[in-house]
Amino acid sequence: MISLSKLKKMKQQHEKIACLTAYDASQAYWAAEAGVEVILVGDSLGMVVQGHETTLPVTLDDMVYHTRMVQRQNTQAWCIADFPFMADQDMTTTLTSAGRLMKEGLANMVKLEGGQRVLDKVAALSALGIPVCGHLGLLPQSVQKKGYAVVGKDSTSALMLQEEAIALEEAGAEMLVLECVPSELAHRISQSLTIPVIGIGAGSATDGQVLVFHDLVGLTMGRLPSFAKNFLQETDSIQQAISCYVSDVKQGVFPIDQPGVV
Repeated sequence: MISLSKLKKMKQQHEKIACLTAYDASQAYWAAEAGVEVILVGDSLGMVVQGHETTLPVTLDDMVYHTRMVQRQNTQAWCIADFPFMADQDMTTTLTSAGRLMKEGLANMVKLEGGQRVLDKVAALSALGIPVCGHLGLLPQSVQKKGYAVVGKDSTSALMLQEEAIALEEAGAEMLVLECVPSELAHRISQSLTIPVIGIGAGSATDGQVLVFHDLVGLTMGRLPSFAKNFLQETDSIQQAISCYVSDVKQGVFPIDQPGVV
């Protein structure tokens, strides 16, 4: 099984980390068999599985259910479970939510969106021995207010993002997801942290990459995000598509750096 110490060692040795979302047992099994080191049970399931327009309707029960399914057939990957919207509204709710994701869902790590707002919660969870992954940049749970846009394009917001990333690590975060930020900024943040930084729409210079399973295999409903790729178009099976994705991440072939447009 992939451990957190293994992932940190991969960063130190400049070995790229391949991460993929999964929402059920079969997706998890084939992701792990293809060499994916990190499986993210994302609240993106609200859009790609449940058919909602945003991630906001996803419940904690949903996340526990899908994480438990993933872990039944996850043969070796480190598994991160998303906190759904409002599951971290206060300290008591945060601790209860994390406890359920770990005890009932059997997650290895939980992920919280935001910077300054969640620092005290990250510290509290870390103190209890619960591994935490941060999430900065485009925050899907805040799209009603901020929309879908690249974050950190000007010097002020870029500096704020970098400071929040450092603060999250200091609070106890063991990993960070950067979504839709300029590649140069993602590179600086990755270099300034000792924890693994996983990018999505953040260029190739992060310590690893994550894609949504449905985007990787051509099941996107609507427009494929500009940073994503349908790997099934170049292969004969879903299993080969996942293996191709892992290989391209490892070799630095994917993603191709380009101006970010969500």
